[in-house]
Amino acid sequence: MSAAGDRLQDTARRAALALPEVSHGYPFSPGLDVYKVAGKVFLIVTDDPDEQIITVKSEPEYARTLVRGYASITPGRYLDERHWISLGAGTGITEQLVTDAVEESYHLAVERVPQRDRPEAR
Repeated sequence: MSAAGDRLQDTARRAALALPEVSHGYPFSPGLDVYKVAGKVFLIVTDDPDEQIITVKSEPEYARTLVRGYASITPGRYLDERHWISLGAGTGITEQLVTDAVEESYHLAVERVPQRDRPEAR
């Protein structure tokens, strides 16, 4: 079952907030809900009802595979297009795919944090 835009965004928010030591806010603009771990951005949720997307970090090769495989996954809209992808509602975009993308993005962000500053696993 594909996730509609609002469900896609809600799923992404729930997945992010279930991870250790996540903070969020609107540092860039009122329409971009930004999720961070140890000061590193790993998820951006676009609040615009006309463009319901999320943007996450992704390994470049895997990102290319997803972009080729799903019409509603594009190179990242706000950040480095090699390392970020944007997911919108569409065929094949399931809640599990969204959750997996958010969790992978979180782990990629954590890898860039010095070991002593990494969050504790729950």
